[in-house]
Amino acid sequence: MGPFGELYDRQPALADVPEGLPLVITLTGFTDAGGAAAQLSEYFRNEVRPEPLVVFNNDVLLDYRARRPLVYFDQDHLTAYRPAALTLSLAEDGLGQEFLILSGYEPDFGWEAFVAAVLQLVAELSVASATWVHAIPMPVPHTRPIGMTVSGNRRELIDAHSAWRPHTQVPATAGHLLELRLGDTGLPVAGFVLLVPHYLGDTEHPGVAVAALEAIGLATGLSLTRDEFREASREFLAKIEQQIAGNDELHRMVQGLEERYDSYMEGTPQRSTLINDGDLPSADELAAELERFLASHPFGDDESDGKP
Repeated sequence: MGPFGELYDRQPALADVPEGLPLVITLTGFTDAGGAAAQLSEYFRNEVRPEPLVVFNNDVLLDYRARRPLVYFDQDHLTAYRPAALTLSLAEDGLGQEFLILSGYEPDFGWEAFVAAVLQLVAELSVASATWVHAIPMPVPHTRPIGMTVSGNRRELIDAHSAWRPHTQVPATAGHLLELRLGDTGLPVAGFVLLVPHYLGDTEHPGVAVAALEAIGLATGLSLTRDEFREASREFLAKIEQQIAGNDELHRMVQGLEERYDSYMEGTPQRSTLINDGDLPSADELAAELERFLASHPFGDDESDGKP
C-alpha cells in the first residue's frame, strides 16, 4: 500500500465475471490524435452499459494539476465535483456478447505498479485476448481511408491490416508498456495504431472513431455499432472539402499528400513517403490554413441561418 492507499478498489460485481472474455484497452492522453480514445470512452460510457469491476485510485496514479477535474458552479455555489476515472468494466456489445473494457486516463505515476495490477487481474479473470487502440498524427490525406499499424503477437491481424511497418523509436506510453508485458505472458495481444491526418490531429475526427471500432471488431469479433460516427464523419469531411476547395494552396498541399500516399500504398520503392521529408507541408502549416477557413464556419453551426 502506498501513502495514498491501495492502487485500486474491487467492486462486488468482479466476483461474478465469467472467465475467458476479451479485453479492450483505450487510454486518453499522449497518443490520442483525432480524439480516438476520448470518443471511444464516450461511446463505451453511453452505448455498452459498462459495469465497473475495478476503480483505480486517482490519488496514486493521477497528476491533478496536469489534468484537473471539473467542478460545477451554479450562480453562487458549487454543485458537483467530477473527478477523472480509470476503470476496468464489464460490458455487452449489440449482440449481447460480454467483454471487458480498461478505459480512462493514462496513469501519470506508478506505471509498473499499474501494469502489474492489470496483469494480475487479467490472470484472475483468465482473459482471452487484449486489444489496444490509440492514434497518432501522420502526413496522410483526409481523402483516403484511415490506415493503421498493427503490433503485438497476432500475426494474422498484422499481415492483413498493418499498412505501415516502421523501424523506429517513439516516446512510450502506459499502453505500450501494457501491450509489451501482456504479450510477454503469451496472451494474444493486438495493438492498433490509427494513422490520422496530421493537420486534423487536434480535432475530434468522427472517422477515427469508426476506424477504432472496426479495429476492435476485427480483433475480438464484437459487434459495435458505428452508424452515428459514420454520419458525423461524412459531415466533418464535407466541411473540410468545402474549405479546401476555396484555397488553391491548400488544395495543392493535400494533393501532394494524396500522391505520396497512393505511391506508398501501391508498393512502389518510395515506401518512405509517408514520412514528412521536408517538402510536404507541416502539420502547423496545414492546420493554420484550415483554421483560418474553418473559423468562420465552425463545425456544428447552422450555416443557413434561415438563408438559402
